[in-house]
Amino acid sequence: MIFCFTGIRRFPKLWKNNPYLGLGPGHFYNSLFLKDCYGIRNQQKLFFLQAASPQNTKAINFPIAKARYHRKGNSKISSEFPHLFAAGAAKKRSQMNPQIKDHASPPVSNIIQLPTKPLNSEQWDKLKEDFKGKANFENWIISQMARHNSSVDVAKSLLAWVATKNNGIVSYNLLVKYLYLCVFHKQTSEVFDVYEIMKARYKSLESGANTLLIRGLIHSDRWREALVVLEDIKKVMTPSKKNYNDCIQGALLHQDVNIAWNLYEELLSHDLIPMMETLKAFFDLGKDIKDDQYSNKLLDILLYLRNNQLYPGESFAHSIKAWFESVPGEQWKGRFTTIQKSGQCLGCGKTIESIHLSPEEYEFLKRKVLRDVIDGGDQYRKTTPQELKRFQNFVKYCPPFDIVIDGLNVAKMFPKARESQVLLGVVSQLAKQNLHVLVLGRKHMLNSRAQWKKDEMEEVRKLASCFFADNISEDDPFLLYATLHSGDHCKFITKDLLRDHKACLSDAKTQRLFFKWQQGHQLAITNRSPGSKITFQHILSYDTVVQTTGDSWHIPYDEDLVERYSYEVPTKWLCLHRET
Repeated sequence: MIFCFTGIRRFPKLWKNNPYLGLGPGHFYNSLFLKDCYGIRNQQKLFFLQAASPQNTKAINFPIAKARYHRKGNSKISSEFPHLFAAGAAKKRSQMNPQIKDHASPPVSNIIQLPTKPLNSEQWDKLKEDFKGKANFENWIISQMARHNSSVDVAKSLLAWVATKNNGIVSYNLLVKYLYLCVFHKQTSEVFDVYEIMKARYKSLESGANTLLIRGLIHSDRWREALVVLEDIKKVMTPSKKNYNDCIQGALLHQDVNIAWNLYEELLSHDLIPMMETLKAFFDLGKDIKDDQYSNKLLDILLYLRNNQLYPGESFAHSIKAWFESVPGEQWKGRFTTIQKSGQCLGCGKTIESIHLSPEEYEFLKRKVLRDVIDGGDQYRKTTPQELKRFQNFVKYCPPFDIVIDGLNVAKMFPKARESQVLLGVVSQLAKQNLHVLVLGRKHMLNSRAQWKKDEMEEVRKLASCFFADNISEDDPFLLYATLHSGDHCKFITKDLLRDHKACLSDAKTQRLFFKWQQGHQLAITNRSPGSKITFQHILSYDTVVQTTGDSWHIPYDEDLVERYSYEVPTKWLCLHRET
């Protein structure tokens, strides 16, 4: 797509020489150009505990891995195994595992040096002549400028050179990349010029240009024109949450709270998840608004976070704290803290909600998993209906299990040890506690060979109930079925995080219940010491979710320097309570 500047009145203004204003304080959301950088902090110590399920009369004594430290220089470095579901755990496990290597692509050197100041026509001619790449020079250079956030004046000199070489014609792609730079550097007058040109030439724009225009307009006194662009988007598609975020930010920036709340409700009506910076903006403005209706809507935002198991970032958590402490006459006091393994808040001493499901929630989840994962064509399993029926009959005539083990998964946890030896070590340790253990395996595990000693597998069969499926079968459906069928007291052991099976569940509510149940029932093996002694991680006793008792709020939040995967939960909390 190309654009001809011939006859456009504002062309001279667009290309006039303005002094370079430098980098603006803002940042752009496009992941093609910018990446967030994360660091990793140590999460928490591990310890020894005696865990007893309320539904089970047997006390299960799991040896729990303790934190180990070694000194490096003057600092103390923790070599602890991170909790399975703790924020940053997956990243830390990959760093601790020497077999996992970073295969990041080597940096690509620039074919030519990007200019740092505007060039004249002869200089651009020379730069193009020196360009050795196969790509179109003009498209390549403007893309590099956008990637490196070059000066607007440099980009303007490029487009002016292109226009003189092409009878006033500049391609749509160049114009949009130039718009990106104008938005990034918050040069609103340039944004207005490009906006006017685009309105004059095109009846409609693609979503990328509209998104840039909205972002560029909201900081100016013409911010309401961003709402016009939003309406244009609605004619062809549902606006993105970024579009709504920008328009809400613009409304709040200019103190129009009614438009902001209306846009927020509209966003939710499209089943879009609002951006955290959108929600943060409501709390930031709320410190200056003493209105009960506004305050109630902010509390509704916190309940929305709870119901959708969402977590604010560290900066957002500070905004929440500041708003609570600014409410006149309420005497709220906040502090940032952690939760003890018992579920007690170190800030106020209150006990956090239990991780255990209610009987009604458990039965609901059990029915959903049996329907959607076991019986409902779970695309991630390779089990035949006949074998699944054989397993269901097997479980039916066995007493409820206390522990279900994914045998093949557990046996491969320690690559330097013989697999049957590892499995026997885990089973014998649990059997000593008089626990009814089920080992799920594959038939090839019974064939005597280097990794699978026949006498060790015979001992496993004496100590535990065993079910060996066909070699092509998927273990996880069997594991889920046996664990849920045995009752809420039953735990399971696998290093598989079951994300594929969670994704098979039909709705978000069931997926959240599944994750809550998983956190309260999945045991992680952290170490195997000489003599086959196995250590386990403790199971979280509390639910990591926004919660309130009326006179207190507890809000888990993401630390800025911790990379949290979707199947992990934060370890830091904001504790808010009314002082009496």
